Amino acid sequence: MEKRRSLLLIIAAVVGFVGCNAHSSSAARDSVPAGEIGSRLPAFSVTDLQGHPLSSSDFRSKVVLVDFWATWCQPCKKEMPGYQKLVDRYGSRGFVAVGLKFETMPDMEDPLQFAKEIGVRYPLAVASDNLKDFGGIEGLPTTMLYDRNGILRWKIVGFEYTDNVESVLKPLL
Repeated sequence: MEKRRSLLLIIAAVVGFVGCNAHSSSAARDSVPAGEIGSRLPAFSVTDLQGHPLSSSDFRSKVVLVDFWATWCQPCKKEMPGYQKLVDRYGSRGFVAVGLKFETMPDMEDPLQFAKEIGVRYPLAVASDNLKDFGGIEGLPTTMLYDRNGILRWKIVGFEYTDNVESVLKPLL
């Protein structure tokens, strides 16, 4: 009888610790500042440049690349076609990209024409005023890669080669 009571106490303690651990890791992840590795994909809802609604909820259970760009940004122009190649290659495996156009300066050209000229077909939208939800943008391009659980796993400010992005992306698929 004493052994049975001890066994039940041990089981209860283990279950309690596992439950506490799961709660604390979730709470810790939610407390990571926006835009920092480990933070969550912020909720957003915008209209893309072709007039279609676009929402973070559209990307549940997908690996999401969020690219902040502008038509006047030459590094953006150089890396965006590489992101389109990744979408073409891995889209069937749950990878999506979305471009959020930064409007700190006037466009150098029509954004849709810009995208067409460089071969970008993934959704593009104007970034909302809530950029702080992404932790603020320190420079362009800024690229953020979120896993299927909506957790930021990689962030780069400035140009990055497609091969390097792909090496980070593949383990998340």
